[in-house]
Amino acid sequence: MSRVEELRRPARLAPGARVAVVAPSGPVPEDRLMAGLDVLRGWGLDPVVAPHVLGRHDGFRYLSAGDADRAADLQSAWCDPAVDAVICARGGYGVQRMVDSLDWEAMRAAGPKVFVGFSDITALHEAFAVRLGLVTLHGPMAAGLDFVKSARAQDHLRATLLAPETVRTLVSDGTPLVPGRARGVTLGGCLSLLAADRGTPHARPSARGGLLCLEDVGEETYRLDRDLTQLLRAGWLDGVHGLLLGSWARCEPYEGVRELLADRLGGLGVPVAEQFGFGHCDDALTVPFGVAAELDADAGTLTLDEPALA
Repeated sequence: MSRVEELRRPARLAPGARVAVVAPSGPVPEDRLMAGLDVLRGWGLDPVVAPHVLGRHDGFRYLSAGDADRAADLQSAWCDPAVDAVICARGGYGVQRMVDSLDWEAMRAAGPKVFVGFSDITALHEAFAVRLGLVTLHGPMAAGLDFVKSARAQDHLRATLLAPETVRTLVSDGTPLVPGRARGVTLGGCLSLLAADRGTPHARPSARGGLLCLEDVGEETYRLDRDLTQLLRAGWLDGVHGLLLGSWARCEPYEGVRELLADRLGGLGVPVAEQFGFGHCDDALTVPFGVAAELDADAGTLTLDEPALA
């Protein structure tokens, strides 16, 4: 994958679809999980919880369970022919510890399914794109506080899953950081995870040809600078067609973050649109990755060529 290309779209969900909830990263609060499951049931879906979702690693309490157990949960859910979609319960940290333990041949043979998550799940979005060639959804997670408390986030994810033709245009709340229009294929996620993926055996070689979506949470400006500079120095941003910027929650005041983003990204000579409302923020939108689209930074819109799901 020398440049970002359109990927296979899984089928949209229908009432009664079985949705497996997995926890590839951090520990999951039971009350929030129960609330999220109720939301999914309210949509007419049939959520099932993987065995280790409420687990906790014996030594590292920031992990939901051991690496082998987290990998087994994800692989079993994906390879179960009765499962139509896999939704992550939350992010945190842990995907990088288990992603190379997955049987990617078996998962490819299981066929395309819907996959949803964000934050640490960025590492799985990249792996699903490179190793399975599948469109995935960067969106709210089943036990996320931002999901269970936000009608807007719920409505947008529900529409993307069940009626994707109704959400082909996403609208920004901000002004263009760099004006202009660009076409490309969507990709991206959490900046720090994309930077950490460089040099790993199956990493995407570049964002060439893509519309790159970036966001992060709880990072000081110098750390965001380091990650952006790493992507620039590695040549990973060479040939990118445009950038969409999401939330920078719990980072330093946005004015300083914005100055950094303009400094590091403004010289690429491509449109850059900010405040697109995805990532670690209230009322987060769901953004499909692997879909051809047009970015109009002046209008603050991302318009998909076709619905995210087939």
